[in-house]
This record gives sequence, structure tokens and C-alpha cells, in this order.
Amino acid sequence: MRPRTLDEIVGQQHLLGPGTPLRRLVEQDQPMALVLWGPPGTGKTTLAYVVSRATQRRFVELSAVTAGVKDVRAVIDTARRELVRTGTGTVLFVDEVHRFSKTQQDALLPGVENRWVSLVAATTENPYFALISPLLSRSLLLTLEPLDDDAIREVMRRALTSERGLDGVVTIDDDAHDHLLRLAGGDARRALTYLEAAAGGAVDGVITLDVAEKAVDRAAVRYDRDGDQHYDVTSAMIKSIRGSDVDAGLHYLARMAEAGEDPKFLARRLVILASEDIGMADPTALQTAVAGAQAVQLIGWPEAQITLAQVVIALALAPKSNSVVRAIGSAVADVRAGLAGAVPPHLRDSHYAGSKKLGHGTSYAYAHDDPRGVVEQQYAPDAVKDKQYYQPGTRGAERDYADRYARLRKIVRGE
Repeated sequence: MRPRTLDEIVGQQHLLGPGTPLRRLVEQDQPMALVLWGPPGTGKTTLAYVVSRATQRRFVELSAVTAGVKDVRAVIDTARRELVRTGTGTVLFVDEVHRFSKTQQDALLPGVENRWVSLVAATTENPYFALISPLLSRSLLLTLEPLDDDAIREVMRRALTSERGLDGVVTIDDDAHDHLLRLAGGDARRALTYLEAAAGGAVDGVITLDVAEKAVDRAAVRYDRDGDQHYDVTSAMIKSIRGSDVDAGLHYLARMAEAGEDPKFLARRLVILASEDIGMADPTALQTAVAGAQAVQLIGWPEAQITLAQVVIALALAPKSNSVVRAIGSAVADVRAGLAGAVPPHLRDSHYAGSKKLGHGTSYAYAHDDPRGVVEQQYAPDAVKDKQYYQPGTRGAERDYADRYARLRKIVRGE
């Protein structure tokens, strides 16, 4: 089912659309050096084959796992002789190029620089760290994205109907199709492997959910990322963490991870929970949640489940308080009720000519001038100067904050 032309490739339209550098290089049959960077199953090897076929050049493949400097030099020497003797160019495809040592990558440079080969190098690692600068600077870096559900669905549809695939011999039920789609995780190669395995166990020419589950040895997770289950399971995870049930929180996290839920969505929900349900009872909870969200941006599934599990455990074990939510809720309610009031004159901006004539900032007391670092002074507008929005809880670190809050309030208000 490997595509034979650029137009047959599913996904990666940001690289394959009209006028893109890759399409121009192929259609104009120019010597080139490409570095294809992306996760497994997104089409790196396929692009290399298509480039070779489209340009009618010799195609030579090297694996960085097994090839050495001698092999690289032999390929380049042969390519140079063929170019001189017959005028036929060579496409050299190096898979897993990040596994090449610096010396091995150096051996590629003469062939690339003199255009004896058109290099297509594939890597799953960040090329800015994995490749030497001279090679990277001579190459066009193309970033491949994980295939979305629509692209994987199209790959599977073609495999079911194409004479190069299953040729319409089997059909697949919707729930079985969705199950394999989720397990593929944006990897077209994995999707085709699972589909082929399931087709081997089809009953009366139909791949049912039961067949699909047995073929890949993974139970289907009853979870709809766009429907009620999406919200129900998420809600259950949040309420379990709020209720300090670590194991229940991990269970619901596992269900969503197995169903392919967006890890960034889960990370955002945990960041909200850290302030909403823990707050000042453990201020480090927010730091943990934010660090988890940043890590998820870098790694994605399946490794992200480890990071998210750490956050779930930390938040579930933390002391709980909703005083932050109640504090901002009360303040917002007063503002909406019209209790805004004018900013006291001594707090207004005084960094412009004429401000002192208006009395702005003239009587402002600078807190750092007091040995205690706090002074008696009215900060809130008259309409809400006696309000107490923050009502500290008694759990965790908030006990200490409650004492400090009471002391500071008395000094500021002169009580």
C-alpha cells in the first residue's frame, strides 16, 4: 500500500501542496538534499521512494543502524561514476540518520556538496541536536506531522478496497474501525499492521469489534472523544482527585490515555484543578501541574501518561482547599454588582506632569520604608474597603497563610 506518487500520499499537505519546495524539487528533477523529521509511520520512507520514482533516479537505501563509513563512501563513489558514465543520478536514502556518528555524517558531505547524490535522510530525533551543522546547513529540513484521524481513516479505506491491499474481500464494522483507529495513534504503518491482522480473523468477511480486539490483544475502550463519555470520564477523574482518591484518578486517566484523548486537554484540566481545589493549601501543586503541562507539550502519547500520572498522584495526595475559587468569586460578584468605586487618590499614577496638582500619589506610604515591610493604608475603594474575600482554610500550608493573612490585615487596616 506504499504510495507511488506524491498525489497518493495521505496527509502532510503542508509539504506536498502546489508550489511547496518538495514538489518543486521533484517536478523540476533537481539534485537535492532533504532531511525528513517526524514520528514513526508518518511517511518518511514513503517520501523517499516517491522522490526516487518521480525523478527516475537510481535508488540506494542505507540503514544507519548497520552501515559504516566504508558503505557510505562506496555508495557515493558508485553514484559519481554512474553520473559521469550515464548521466543517471542517485537518490541515497539514509534511514535513522541520527544514529550515524559524526564521522559517518562527515562521509556524506562530499556527495551532498558536489551533487553526486540526492540525499534523503530520515530521523525521528531533533535534527538540530542529532545532525552535524555542515550536513544540516546543506539540506532542506522538512517536518512531518502525526497523521490525523481523517488521514489514517483514508489509509485504512484504501487498504480495504485496493487491489494492492485487501481488494474488498473483507469489510469492517464502525466500532472495530474506530478501535483500530485509536490504537494506531497517528501511525499509518501501525494502522495497516493492525488491519491486516484483523483481516486474518474476519468472520464471514467482516471484521467485528471482537475480531479486532483479539487480533491486536487490546480491549476496546468505550470512550467517545466528542460525546458524553469525554465529559463524563474527565469529570470523574477531576472529582476523584478532588476527593483524594489516587487510584480512581489513575483509573480514569488510564481510560482516557488508552482511548487516545488529547494529552494537552488533560494537562489543562489538571492545571485548573491545582488552583481550584488545592490553591494555597499547597501552592506547589500549581507548579507541578504547570510543569506537567509543559512536559506534555514536548512528548505526547504514550510517554505523556507517565507525566500525567505523576501530576494526578501529586494533586490527589495534596491537602485540599477551594478558598481561591471562593475569593475570586466573591470579588467578581461585587464588581458585577457595581461595587467598583474610584481608586483612592494616593494610589493613582503619579508619573506624569501635573499629577501632584491633582493630589495623585502625594500621600502614598511606601511599604519598604517601614521595618515590618507593611504599613497602615487604604488600598481598596471605599465601596469595598471592609470586604474580606479571602477566607483561608485550615488544611495544609493554608493554616500558616491564615495566620499571616490575619496579621497583615490588622496592620493594613489599623485594627
